[in-house]
Amino acid sequence: MRKRIRWERKKKRLEARLIVFALLALIVVAAYGNLRLRAKRVDYDKREQELLAQIQEEEKRTEEIEELKKYMETKMFVEEIAKERLGLVYEDEILFKAKE
Repeated sequence: MRKRIRWERKKKRLEARLIVFALLALIVVAAYGNLRLRAKRVDYDKREQELLAQIQEEEKRTEEIEELKKYMETKMFVEEIAKERLGLVYEDEILFKAKE
């Protein structure tokens, strides 16, 4: 009878130890997962900041392109291109060329 009681006590202790070990293992796995998720979050936050900076740069570039488009539709732009590339001038305009 005593052997049976001892065996039952040992069995209960063993079960308790296994439960504690299982709980500790779950805590370790959860902590490791938490660390990995935090590292990913830091990486994603950094990537988000980079992408937001790129978006701002592209928006600025878009504004510059719109301004250039408006300028290209003006008479001043047409005259500038005609003078630079085609060498055209108004009839009453006098050209001075530098001696080389």
